[in-house]
Amino acid sequence: MEKWSLMTITVLLALTVRWAVSLGSYSGAGKPPMYGDYEAQRHWQEITYNLPIRQWYFNTSDNNLLYWGLDYPPLTAYHSFVCAYIAKLINPDWVALHTSRGYESQPHKLFMRTTVFVADLLVYIPAVIFYCFSLKETSAKKKASTCALCILLYPGLILIDHGHFQYPLSLGLALWAVLCLSRDWDLLGSMAFCLALNYKQMELYHSLPFFCYLLGKCFKKGLKGKGLVLLAKLAGTVLLSFAACWLPFGTDVEQIMQVLRRLFPIDRGLFEACMFSSPTHCPDKVANIWCSLSVLIKIKNVISPRSQLKLSFAVTFLSLLPACIKLTVQPSLRGFKFALVSCALAFFLFSFQVHEKSILLVSIPVCLIINEIPFMATWFLLVSTFSLLPLLLRDGLLLAYAVTTPAFLAVCLTSFSILEKTSAEDLQLKAFSLSLKGYVSWFKSFPRIARSLFLLSLSLMGVLSVLSAAVPPPQSLPDLFPLAVAVVSCLHFLLFLVYFNVVILWDSKNRGQKKMS
Repeated sequence: MEKWSLMTITVLLALTVRWAVSLGSYSGAGKPPMYGDYEAQRHWQEITYNLPIRQWYFNTSDNNLLYWGLDYPPLTAYHSFVCAYIAKLINPDWVALHTSRGYESQPHKLFMRTTVFVADLLVYIPAVIFYCFSLKETSAKKKASTCALCILLYPGLILIDHGHFQYPLSLGLALWAVLCLSRDWDLLGSMAFCLALNYKQMELYHSLPFFCYLLGKCFKKGLKGKGLVLLAKLAGTVLLSFAACWLPFGTDVEQIMQVLRRLFPIDRGLFEACMFSSPTHCPDKVANIWCSLSVLIKIKNVISPRSQLKLSFAVTFLSLLPACIKLTVQPSLRGFKFALVSCALAFFLFSFQVHEKSILLVSIPVCLIINEIPFMATWFLLVSTFSLLPLLLRDGLLLAYAVTTPAFLAVCLTSFSILEKTSAEDLQLKAFSLSLKGYVSWFKSFPRIARSLFLLSLSLMGVLSVLSAAVPPPQSLPDLFPLAVAVVSCLHFLLFLVYFNVVILWDSKNRGQKKMS
């Protein structure tokens, strides 16, 4: 009972913070003609309720794809339809075809915010709770609630879901998939991940670790015996899951192709986040390598869109390869969780058409290992929230950012004593340090260096946050502060990518075989 009491308090605190953030502004509030992601979600409800399924992804007189046309997989559309059905019962004006465009009212805002709360309560929060209870540690009662508190108070996800406006369903389903695999429920885990992928195609960021871990598990069991049976079962589960999600579209090849064109619009070019911006001003500076390099090289002017796609694919593939090979050869749950982080971060840094919110696809796997590497995980989660600052400022979420971010840091400092967890062993770098023994003399002072870099990083992020919020940029450089945030964040992420790959590649085989810890 005690562990559930602690967890109940944790969940109530997390819900209170979410409720407080939801009282503020949201994406595009009062900003016609496109408004923002809040209006996008409302518009999808309007479209899915009023139009037949065959028109959901096609440009028609009733469905202008240039105005927040559906560009997510079928499960997002089905979810929008369910929300629309409920909205219609409360107030038909909320989803009236054409006339509801840009609809804004307090009752409607309450309804939309409630739908996010329900998604959180039904899918994401339970996944976090059960994941934390599954951790095999001493002092499990305290550790489970402590770990859950840190994960549920991660400001990046709260500010985007309950501030900016987004549903946590795909991330929640992915968490359930990880939890199922940790219990050796491989078929349920595969189904859960297929549902996540069919809710948002960005779950492709996590697809290779899932594939490599399960394939490696089949190899380990032997492809002439139990491994082959497991492989066949997994293949069947994936096919049936996709067939169920795509069934309404499966009768027409053109329907399927149109949905795929909407999901992967490669003709937009490398910088997806700029697609609604003017050609001379792009407020969405994503903290990946392409936006950062554009400061020095105008990639869009030098390389054709098709060549950009090929370059992005090649660099992303090469950056994924080491972790994926290691995971396939030595499948382990610990390696799987670290590979989720490494692969998602590689996708974010190097892949095609990345939105700044995609950093959440890296942050959630990092949350899963916060009990293993609390110092580096906390540092990464702070940087990931900082990278969202330009978006949060546009949405009027400065106060929420200024409160939740230091609060999260305080919780992590209290819960994990992160500044004391900077030794090579604490950072999972002992094997790497032993391999460098005699070559790198400063490795002995690494804990002090790590703490100093962490404090320097916090100071830099703090200064840039204040400047971005309080100081107008020069007229000749209107994007100075968003670009500075993006470049600083990108440099952090590149170093984190190196770090996570070092941990993965130097992980000993015996340690890698341990169960979830």
